[in-house]
Amino acid sequence: MKQAESTPTLFDRLRIVLVETSRPGNIGSVARAMKTMGFSELVLVNPRFDGALMHEESVAFASGAVDILERTRVVGSMEEALDGIHFAAAVSARLREFSPPVMAPRELAQQLAAGEARAALIFGNERFGLPNEIVERCNVLVNIPANPEYSSLNLAQAAQVLVYECRMAALDGQRAASDVGFQGDAASVAQIDGMYAHLEEALVQLGFLDANNPRKLMPRLKRMFSRAALETEEVNILRGIARQIIVKCGRKE
Repeated sequence: MKQAESTPTLFDRLRIVLVETSRPGNIGSVARAMKTMGFSELVLVNPRFDGALMHEESVAFASGAVDILERTRVVGSMEEALDGIHFAAAVSARLREFSPPVMAPRELAQQLAAGEARAALIFGNERFGLPNEIVERCNVLVNIPANPEYSSLNLAQAAQVLVYECRMAALDGQRAASDVGFQGDAASVAQIDGMYAHLEEALVQLGFLDANNPRKLMPRLKRMFSRAALETEEVNILRGIARQIIVKCGRKE
């Protein structure tokens, strides 16, 4: 009899994504933080200097976590960085008017550990943080509840807080999938992005959305759907509705 495959733990499912990092030392420090807490998948999106992974400062700050750097991928887009990811969390000290739901690190870690989705923690540039277009496509915005009078954390410190909380949650063994809300297969970020594009086209055809004056309709819809933890079948249903709207409005796909 074939033995059932074990469910991957959060240590296997979590990806750390650094976007347009400016300091090589921060990349090395994040790799060190990850290895200390038992995580290993690191992806860089357009680092702002050449030779980011084997830069002298990266290696020095990694301090024994060079194996993490050696396995790190450097990509040119968020689409590549989030390939295969079902749940994306933007980490930012700055709250946004049309951000996805806001969570604290511990709450997020417990949710991720209880589920089975492949997840990504996304950290922005040291000076500018994450742009709104990246934050809006994520499922949640993670905000570290620091001292409001001085809430400044550098990139590596913020990453250390998040991976620590994820390690604690993973070790606690909180596996209640119902806490995450996934009953079927979780929809990937790419699938959800495709649904948004399809839905936007349908709303324009319907006359509900003015393409020349969209205001904040799509960010509000993204915020609403991000709370639903969409499954693949649910995304397919919504795209089917969008398809029928386009057909009924008289324009073939």
